[in-house]
Amino acid sequence: MKTKIALLLATLSAAALGQGMNGYVFSAPGIVTAGSQAVGNIHIGAGVEGAIGKGIGAGLELGAMSGTRCFPECVVGVFSPNINYHFLRGNERRADPFVTAGYTLMFRHGHANMFNFGGGMNYWVARRVGFRVELRNHVHVYNGSWFHYLGVRFGLAFR
Repeated sequence: MKTKIALLLATLSAAALGQGMNGYVFSAPGIVTAGSQAVGNIHIGAGVEGAIGKGIGAGLELGAMSGTRCFPECVVGVFSPNINYHFLRGNERRADPFVTAGYTLMFRHGHANMFNFGGGMNYWVARRVGFRVELRNHVHVYNGSWFHYLGVRFGLAFR
């Protein structure tokens, strides 16, 4: 299953970048909170996104997340199909602020169904390369407790 998802994302990434869509890679230091408890975590990944129309887009993302105290024993896979909205449209703009939300599947030996939301900005320093900064929250509700996987993402964007 994991291999199929990785191959699907790689194939979609190559096809999407050839058709004017955006790709990105990121690293996100963050925390996991549940009530008053918080522990450090790290999330790395890559994704693609493309316009559907008038600022609205869709994307796919695949990554890995781990607690900082239990790496590599607690590494999990993270797959997220999302909807996004880019406030400023057009390839001539350097600043590209956006918001995003969608479903998250966290998997390893089992799986967890979650949702995510966030926002950030791509800043295009060249025609096809930019920097990406984003705040993302993956939320899991389990036995009445809300777990927040908060991360500040730093990365590169490509178009």
